Amino acid sequence: MSITGKVEAHIEMKAAASKLHEMIVKRPHHISNASGDKIQGCRLHQGEWGKVGSIVYWDYFHDGEAKVGKHVIEAVDEEKNMVVYKVLEADLLKNYKDFRFIMQFTPKGEGSIAHCTLEYEKLHGKVPDSHSMLKLCEEVCKDLDAHLMEGN
Repeated sequence: MSITGKVEAHIEMKAAASKLHEMIVKRPHHISNASGDKIQGCRLHQGEWGKVGSIVYWDYFHDGEAKVGKHVIEAVDEEKNMVVYKVLEADLLKNYKDFRFIMQFTPKGEGSIAHCTLEYEKLHGKVPDSHSMLKLCEEVCKDLDAHLMEGN
């Protein structure tokens, strides 16, 4: 029996949806400039930045610990400012069989809405839903927003 889960957050942003999407998809290696206390780095392992099938390594800080993750870009939709990262190897997979990060940025007035969705399959019923990882995603989005709005 599989135990699937999904958590979502919607964050009001001042930056344009296209700028946020570009940072998350094509320049994730710059995220540490905006959110260095949470994301220490992102390295391209295989492929090209922003291309489906490309593999990236993330170094991040979560739940009080330094962690790593190897993710593949599973889908990119430029029109909808959306990307899906599937976790291939990571500390997360100690508790989850499958894990995806879905980020979409929707224009709203002069800003945008960040839609963060985490979808996963737990290894067993005692694994909690991933609210702390969702909180990390929300905080990184807010840091990116502040970074992109500097000087505006």
